[in-house]
Amino acid sequence: MESKKAKIEKQEVVNPQRQFTGFQGKIVAVFAILFSVFQIYANSIGIIQEIHRNAIHLGFLLVLSFLLFPGNKKSSTHKFSLWDIFLAIGGVIVGLYIVIFYKDIFVARGGQANLLDYIVAGLAIVLTLIAGKRTIGWFIPILGIIFLLYARFGEFSFLGMFAHQNFTTERLLYRMYMTTEGLLGITISISSTYIFLFILFGAFLSASGAADLFNDLALAIAGKRRGGPAQVAILSSAMMGTLSGSAVANVATTGTFTIPLMKKIGYAPHFAGAVEAASSTGGMMMPPIMGAAAFIMAGFVGVPYSTVMLAAVIPALLYYAGVIIMVDIEAKRLGLSGLSAETLPRVWDVLKKRGLLLIPIIVIVWTLFEGRTPLYAGFAGIISTILASWFHKDTRIGPKKILQAFEEAGRGAIQVGIATAATGIIVGVVGMTGVGSVLAYNILKISFGQLSVALVLVMLTAIVLSLGLPSTALYIVVAVTAAPALVEAGIPPLAAHFFVFWFGVLSNVTPPVALASYTAGGIAGADPMKTGWTGLKLTIAGFIIPFMFAYNPVILMQTLDGSPVSFDKVILAAITGLFGVFSLAVAVLNYYRSPLNWLERILFFLAAIFMIKPGIITDAIGIGLLVISLFIQIKKQKEVINRGTNHEYLA
Repeated sequence: MESKKAKIEKQEVVNPQRQFTGFQGKIVAVFAILFSVFQIYANSIGIIQEIHRNAIHLGFLLVLSFLLFPGNKKSSTHKFSLWDIFLAIGGVIVGLYIVIFYKDIFVARGGQANLLDYIVAGLAIVLTLIAGKRTIGWFIPILGIIFLLYARFGEFSFLGMFAHQNFTTERLLYRMYMTTEGLLGITISISSTYIFLFILFGAFLSASGAADLFNDLALAIAGKRRGGPAQVAILSSAMMGTLSGSAVANVATTGTFTIPLMKKIGYAPHFAGAVEAASSTGGMMMPPIMGAAAFIMAGFVGVPYSTVMLAAVIPALLYYAGVIIMVDIEAKRLGLSGLSAETLPRVWDVLKKRGLLLIPIIVIVWTLFEGRTPLYAGFAGIISTILASWFHKDTRIGPKKILQAFEEAGRGAIQVGIATAATGIIVGVVGMTGVGSVLAYNILKISFGQLSVALVLVMLTAIVLSLGLPSTALYIVVAVTAAPALVEAGIPPLAAHFFVFWFGVLSNVTPPVALASYTAGGIAGADPMKTGWTGLKLTIAGFIIPFMFAYNPVILMQTLDGSPVSFDKVILAAITGLFGVFSLAVAVLNYYRSPLNWLERILFFLAAIFMIKPGIITDAIGIGLLVISLFIQIKKQKEVINRGTNHEYLA
């Protein structure tokens, strides 16, 4: 029988990291630790030019990618080969060349590149695409090649609207490697600063045993509720997901604990896996950290990260409200109960033992709202984690755990770092050719100026791209291509970027390539596709919420005209949004107090739709339909109780 780990790895589209046992493992560990040490130095006391920091960051990413990730299915999963070493040496050259010869290129030669410069630039592009294939799959490398060909041979574009004057190979290579507008541009800049620091913070928090704190706290709070383990999965995954930056990694971490609990009380395996996948995916939308894409969004939109974090609060709560309502309705339908109180930890006992580990999260939120930079907040979080850990012997972080955290962070930064580097090619080509503006113009033209049509077109673009991209990479691609169309249509920039970011995150639970769902299905021992489609059903509110804040950005603490946000309008939008999410959950699961008939289901669904678009009339219609639907359900329940023929409805 296959182990759970083997099942999980089988569902992964990309290769898993190699598992070393001997000397080679120590070499990789040293590189990962040095990577973390360099990042701490470069972002604190080190005075390093941006392009130098990014180049060294890329060099480390390439070396670790080739040593840690097999090249194909036939490659060894426990040792690297001479070919891997050769590629890693190429990564070192790419990382150091621009640093060593920077003065020669830009001072002595006045920015005039020579043949060797172009060769190394070409090597940097090729190695990044190869590393992308190894770490995140084929899609990004293929997309990168398409964009490079488009930049080089744009006049031959089969779509006349996208044709442009060709760029020479030399200019393309120069732009991609020797400026901060390609491989070493804004995307990898964010990876080499904010993203890495928060990955390192998560590694330190993990070393302190925070995962146990979150699991025990969730058990203590929600374990006794109807379908309690599912509520536990939602709470613990939300707390861990916001820190991990990866829905798949979060499923693999918390799912091994929560999924068996859900199966134990009566949830079907595929449903248990879907709950964990939906919960872990939502963690990437949950403040304060929200995974990696939120840092990139702050850079693209040009707003403080605290603004992004605050804007995410209500949408994230609505998302989780939808998931919680669905699992509660399913528990009611199945007649499930919670866990026995005697087997559960108590909140006070949990907080007494590990509660100080919540301090780092409070520190991060406080420093961000004080107007400090994410870098400052990341360092403050790391230092406060170490200090908080020393108040209890079970959580204490000593020298050994510090090195383990450094290694874990170095390994954990590879996939998102390579994704940001590879998508830097796309961002660079978009900047050179102006294709983003052309696409935005044509989306508006096709939509005939109708915002609803433009939103659907952008959503479909994001969903199609999500079939092969991780959420961070997808956000970057769509942010520079499709998001401008929404801004042109009159949506505030932050709301437009949140719209595409949201669908980027949901790619984790969007079949046919729903990595979070497939990973959870492997742990649950369930059919991956069945788990994937169930996960999609549980997150259906997530596909509606972006339309809510596109029409009504007050949910994001924004207004269409840039005026101050009215608190009463925020509350009203949140309440109507919650009613809409509830109505949609009932309609999708086809059950509330009893199974719905076709009319009831339509009424609940229409109630949700009317509460998407803001306005007194639409909200009133939506609430009216919801009241009618609930009245019908309550009346049906009373009739059944009076007849005494079906005790199922007493649940």
